[in-house]
Amino acid sequence: MSNGSRIKSVFAREIFSDRNHPGIEAIVETEDGSMGSAIATAGQSVGKHEIKFVYDGDERYNGLGVQKAARNVNDIIAKKIVGMDATNQRKVDEAIIGLDDTEDKSKIGGNATASVSAAVLKAGAASLGIPLYQHIGGVNACILPTPGTIAIAGSKRYGGGERGGGKPSYALMTYGFDSFADASYACWKVQRTFHKNLNSLLAKKGFLTRIGGRNFLLDQPGVFEHEKELWQLMEDSINEAGYKKKVGFQVDIAAGCFYNPKTDKFEGLLSKEEKTKEDLIELYKEAVRDYSLVVLEDPLDEDDYEGHAELTREIPQILIVGDDLFTTNAKRLQEAIDVGACNGALLKVNQIGTFSEALDYVNLAHMNGYRVMPCSSRGEGAAIADYTVGLNTGVIRESGLGDTGNRLLQIEDELGKNAIFLGKRGLEPVYQKSL
Repeated sequence: MSNGSRIKSVFAREIFSDRNHPGIEAIVETEDGSMGSAIATAGQSVGKHEIKFVYDGDERYNGLGVQKAARNVNDIIAKKIVGMDATNQRKVDEAIIGLDDTEDKSKIGGNATASVSAAVLKAGAASLGIPLYQHIGGVNACILPTPGTIAIAGSKRYGGGERGGGKPSYALMTYGFDSFADASYACWKVQRTFHKNLNSLLAKKGFLTRIGGRNFLLDQPGVFEHEKELWQLMEDSINEAGYKKKVGFQVDIAAGCFYNPKTDKFEGLLSKEEKTKEDLIELYKEAVRDYSLVVLEDPLDEDDYEGHAELTREIPQILIVGDDLFTTNAKRLQEAIDVGACNGALLKVNQIGTFSEALDYVNLAHMNGYRVMPCSSRGEGAAIADYTVGLNTGVIRESGLGDTGNRLLQIEDELGKNAIFLGKRGLEPVYQKSL
């Protein structure tokens, strides 16, 4: 270890995040002046098995202030890791984890640990003078992900759930292209086509809402009688844009938000009628058969491993991704592996608390044939691009446009002829599992 990569200082503060609520920002500086900063925020919908964030619980921000978590960084974590080597991520993360004797990081706060861990990772890369993706994956980091672009979100049009969180949400996945740059352009074109057609439909039905720009939320009840109308609109838009069999759609169902354990039914999901698990499975099979559904995320309740296993057997030709089901937790992923539930695993680094724990999850997924889909909804920001390439995941949640898309375009240029774009293969399991 060179003295230059030793951690010199660690500082955290409360910031206002792009999720419209506070987040915690950690800043790490090494002896050679290299810096790394990272943000951790909560998502719009939070799985019940995620690590716990520490909040202030007072009148500020309806109790969601994070000044207490920032103090935990400044008063506890900083004292432990100052002087450690920022390029030795595992050792630093082990030291951070050792400060909290709870399984869910509720003592110090997963938001405190996650922000510092990510900041250390970035400071380590800066100290080495190499890109973040190369720090993560070495010379083997060369795969650009198959991206998507957000199409629509909103719970109320479906009747909503107790923790609706804007779900189900849809993205258009651009897979039938030779490079990330081409796929990124397709994201722009097909998104504009879909929003044009959606706005035309809304106008015909007498709704004043317009979708587009940074507004993807459609929360007016009665826009659709059944989700099949939305599927058809996306299908028609894909064809109109000239991308038949080159673009499909992903849906984050977040079915647990709509599940009523008292009745064992899903309320207000995909249409007004209550649905059983069997009803949903039949609908998903229809969507794969008749429409361009390529990724299905959290299609059943977040504790239903057997149901997800059944669905994976029924439609193995698409990615069935666990998010609330797994919460970036290797132990929960192992439970799924044991029964054959899903073939894809969402990655939210700030959902588990340290980068090393997230890396364990990714390794377990890849060793068992699961495709890993990184997502930046917990404040990871454009760094999710470097995580994706560094871990060679081959696919990413949305990210075809915006800051993350721009970072991926930069990385593709940096890699030059060594860049590999998987396209359709990015939407397939790493290898076919024996279920």
